[in-house]
Amino acid sequence: MTDRPLNATAASLLGFLHEGPLTGWDLVQTAQRRIGNFWSLTQSQVYRELGTMADGGLVAAGERGARDRRPYEITDAGRAAFAEWLTRVPSDENIRFPLLLAISFGQRMAPADLHRIVRHHRRLHADRLAGYRHNLETIRRHVPDPDPYQLATLTFGIAHEEAAVGWFDGLPVAIRGEAPWDDDVPGGEAS
Repeated sequence: MTDRPLNATAASLLGFLHEGPLTGWDLVQTAQRRIGNFWSLTQSQVYRELGTMADGGLVAAGERGARDRRPYEITDAGRAAFAEWLTRVPSDENIRFPLLLAISFGQRMAPADLHRIVRHHRRLHADRLAGYRHNLETIRRHVPDPDPYQLATLTFGIAHEEAAVGWFDGLPVAIRGEAPWDDDVPGGEAS
């Protein structure tokens, strides 16, 4: 593991392990809760990375416990690899948006199918925006000293979803259909 640069998935797991030993199951749950809105991890990725990191000496596996779950703990080598990873400039983001691929071939689709698909995705983005706004409001009301790093990712999520919903709202009728959207996305300041 130390022969090649740490990948972002492995680095995220090491970041969580700084907080204490966690099982693979715990890491999956933590990742879904804390970074799942902007970084996807599958259960198989987590277990594969844990095995690779254990082989490379970056984590140490503990004794199996309940439900045959094994806790992992970060090692000094893992802390050093994580610290080195943090100093690197992250790679450029790569947009992989399946809806855009479908829209790019929209002229080959039945209009009703295209409209249904576009409307479905707008609903997903509107719901995500509402959830992010709710999370921000909850933090503002109940957390006296919020974590600025977590707030930065949350407010990015809000800005991203506002832009996505705005993009959907500006689509031509040929792509989105003539019917009004079936939701109401309230405006407002995100930050």
